[in-house]
Amino acid sequence: MDGQNQIHFAIIGCGRIAQRHAEHIHTFGQLAAACDVVPEKATALAEKYGAKAYTSIEEMLSNKDIQVVSVCSPNGLHAEHTIAALKAGFHVLCEKPMALSVQDCGEMIKEAEKANRRLFIVKQNRFNPPVAAVKKIIDEGRLGKIYSAQLNCYWNRNNEYYHNSWKGTKDMDGGTLFTQFSHFIDLLYWMVGDVKDVNAFIANYHHKGIIEFEDTGTVSLKFYNGAIGTINYSVNSYDHNMEGSLTIFGEKGTLKIGGQYLNEMEYQSIEDYEIKDLPPGNPPNNYGKYFGSMSNHDKVYKNVVEVLSNGGVIATNGFEGLKTVEIIDKIYSSAVDVTPAH
Repeated sequence: MDGQNQIHFAIIGCGRIAQRHAEHIHTFGQLAAACDVVPEKATALAEKYGAKAYTSIEEMLSNKDIQVVSVCSPNGLHAEHTIAALKAGFHVLCEKPMALSVQDCGEMIKEAEKANRRLFIVKQNRFNPPVAAVKKIIDEGRLGKIYSAQLNCYWNRNNEYYHNSWKGTKDMDGGTLFTQFSHFIDLLYWMVGDVKDVNAFIANYHHKGIIEFEDTGTVSLKFYNGAIGTINYSVNSYDHNMEGSLTIFGEKGTLKIGGQYLNEMEYQSIEDYEIKDLPPGNPPNNYGKYFGSMSNHDKVYKNVVEVLSNGGVIATNGFEGLKTVEIIDKIYSSAVDVTPAH
């Protein structure tokens, strides 16, 4: 795309993930504005990419040079910032989780419709090579009826990760499933289907006094299509991340996507078929002391540009973002907290 027709982006929230966004905006378009309540953060990011720095969202949204606003603020502000940007007439790319309540997600979708603007949600794990390959064969019917699925998320988040941060707070973070594992829940919904019933136990074993919610959970699920499943998750994996895996048992095949970030095809046994020649995936997001999910934000931005410039198909829309939040909400609403008293 030549400089004349480049899409101009703005970023709200200039923390860690915003750096990754800015990098890819620079590849696929142009960063025109960066906004953060901490002036130094906005200035540093803006200067790096020749953008304008703001500390006020209202002020930034009056800049008519922008077409798309990327919302990278804390989880609890996603709805407010997305709605403000949509009302100001911009398309929005919102980081995960879409919001912390189903109602907020609904409002965001409504505002996008009202403003006749596109609302994109970041779900970068859908682009992991083994994930994309498995989704394709499920859609082609190669696994037949899906019987059950097991999702395991075992990561390490130490005290330092939560220190002096919005992370770990009920209002801004929301819970371990929102910040750490919403991508994984999205994949369960995307591959197996929508969830009907949930039972869950949660506990905070290792982060008492540090976070305001659970660090461990075990969940059983019944899907609308009759499949059953489990989610086991923890941020207490000693010293480093252990795995993020999804095992699916179908009528005509069993497979497991594993690795630390759902980035490896670990096991497959499929009737008359084999998934072969998978391209290597991107490395995980590196945040210094810890790692996040596989870094596929390049594919996310490529999709945004494709949709807005060439009439492409949106990779993850607001409805799918809402579904992830709805499933997490069902889990937390049904969860029994078994945190020991001492």
